[in-house]
Amino acid sequence: MANNQSVRRHLDAFTRGRIIGKLEEGRSVTIVVVHDEPHPADDRDIVLQARRKRRQTAGEIARHTTQATGRPISRFTVARRLHGGGLFARRPVRCVPLTPAHRRRRSLWCR
Repeated sequence: MANNQSVRRHLDAFTRGRIIGKLEEGRSVTIVVVHDEPHPADDRDIVLQARRKRRQTAGEIARHTTQATGRPISRFTVARRLHGGGLFARRPVRCVPLTPAHRRRRSLWCR
């Protein structure tokens, strides 16, 4: 898998036996893969963490949540969950906040 999501690659003995039996009978078998989605408790944690630390990016929140829960979660999933919680524009800030000395110099320059 290219996106590093966790995937269960094994079946229990009962399910494996049923699939083998159906294949021996000549019937077709469809296996449905269900991806792990974050739980509602994880959604609350994501929104709470974003509210506590306003400057965190979606990637940082995703890394923190992955470490806390042990389940991988992408930054895009975090962005969707934050959007659902009413929080937007989680992107890295590139500019450096101005110090008081910088503000004074810029004010003098403007005048």
